[in-house]
Amino acid sequence: MARISRYVIGLAALGSFAAAKAEQPNIIVIMTDDMGFSDLGCYGSEIKTPNLDMLAKQGLRFTQFYNEGVCVPTRVSLLTGLHPKQTGNNSNNRNIGLSQHSVTLAEAIGSAGYRTYHTGKWMVGDKEKSMWPVGRGFDHSYGCPEGGGFYFAPSAFYANYYADSRGERSIARDTEVIYDIKKDPPKGWYSTDAWTEEGIEFVREAVGMKQPFLWYLAYNAPHWPLKAKPEDITKYRGKYKVGWDKVRQRRYERLIKLGIIGENCKLPPRGEKIPEWDSLSEAEKDEQDLRMATYAGMVDCVDQNIGKIVRSLKELDVYENTVILFLSDNGGDAGGGVIGSNTGKGTCGTAESHVKYGECWANVCDTPFRKYKAWLHEGGVATPLIAHWPKGIPSRLHGTLVTEPTHVIDLMATCVDLSGGKYPATYRGNKIIPMAGKSLRPLFEGKTFSRESPIYFNLGGHRAMRKGRWKLISVKGGPWELYDMQTDRTELNNMAAELPEKVKELSILYDAWSDQCSATMKNR
Repeated sequence: MARISRYVIGLAALGSFAAAKAEQPNIIVIMTDDMGFSDLGCYGSEIKTPNLDMLAKQGLRFTQFYNEGVCVPTRVSLLTGLHPKQTGNNSNNRNIGLSQHSVTLAEAIGSAGYRTYHTGKWMVGDKEKSMWPVGRGFDHSYGCPEGGGFYFAPSAFYANYYADSRGERSIARDTEVIYDIKKDPPKGWYSTDAWTEEGIEFVREAVGMKQPFLWYLAYNAPHWPLKAKPEDITKYRGKYKVGWDKVRQRRYERLIKLGIIGENCKLPPRGEKIPEWDSLSEAEKDEQDLRMATYAGMVDCVDQNIGKIVRSLKELDVYENTVILFLSDNGGDAGGGVIGSNTGKGTCGTAESHVKYGECWANVCDTPFRKYKAWLHEGGVATPLIAHWPKGIPSRLHGTLVTEPTHVIDLMATCVDLSGGKYPATYRGNKIIPMAGKSLRPLFEGKTFSRESPIYFNLGGHRAMRKGRWKLISVKGGPWELYDMQTDRTELNNMAAELPEKVKELSILYDAWSDQCSATMKNR
């Protein structure tokens, strides 16, 4: 792992701003990939996540926080504070890059004196190096510009998935490719650990410079292909032989006990194509147990790395004034068919395998919701959000469940607010689209939070909006569905026929927003 000597710096850059910067919080935004709503212990899981559970216990847990339902659009929203439809990024196309009429978190708060760092998955522009993190405001980056898809070696992803340019993956430091499909990292390299360890070195740099820092840490875990270290798989081997129905039911009961969902929230029946567990042979049950044990090991490894971060922040004496925000980019992925697949050449969990866990386990990971990644029902767009900030969140609020509907677009507004930065009207000669989100800082302080505008979604032909207790959804241009999120969070009772006037009222708002986004795109 590279040490900080790669980033030789001087303290002269501090200038006269040191005193003013002293109270600015450091900010770490951590995003996992394809992790379901109930995959953390503090959100009902059997997976052991003691470090994240501690952050939740000493911070806030959001129960109605939303992403954009799929990888690229969520990352666009997080980085720009805009809905992807406003920027032309409302698909999973990683090659088009971020709009020049947007600014990133790094560009917005870097001007407030922050050192800005990225580690891990990028996937919001890789065709040209100007689209990479350092071309969009980050001082340093260590990660995969193209996305994820591997854990031990880029070559394994290429060999087992796409044997053409779509499968190319590289690991780059700033703009220099250091590993790719022709040159793998050294033995023992594992992406979850590497993204963390390199980021900690970046943090050391910022602390040495006495400057606040923003660190965007984007894990590719636990996205398929399922690959974990053997010791992490072993922890969970055998725990899933009770079957997906029992694991899901237990999660549902814990969610109610934790207060994350109400007792009036009914658990939907499992997917109609998912077979009865006992209809599987013993060999099939063992393979299914291995797949979910591997997935659990990947989540467990993320939590281990959160522990590394916390320990390092304490050692560097910056823990108290560091904001940690933890979320996922979308719900569990039902790819791989109903019961999953292994199209690789090795046993599940190894570098040579290429395993997807399928709808059967995605249904568990998204408990209590229905649907999955790439849908705008709750199973696709509901994510855990943990907010932890010892200096800024009063102890009387520790462990609080935040129930207000909030969205990933709010993180830009939050970071700008906390940093004292300025969101620009123009940047690099381009007119910048005003940010769409709202700062979550009042919630950190126990104050009233109100959202004037609905939360909107647009993804690959799917449309949705959330306004107060109501959620409106249309699947690929189909008729509107209407759900009451106060009484039916799992979206089992479509009230569109019963309340046509409410559908009309909300759909008019949605269409006006959609037209406004189209006009913005046309006139930029």
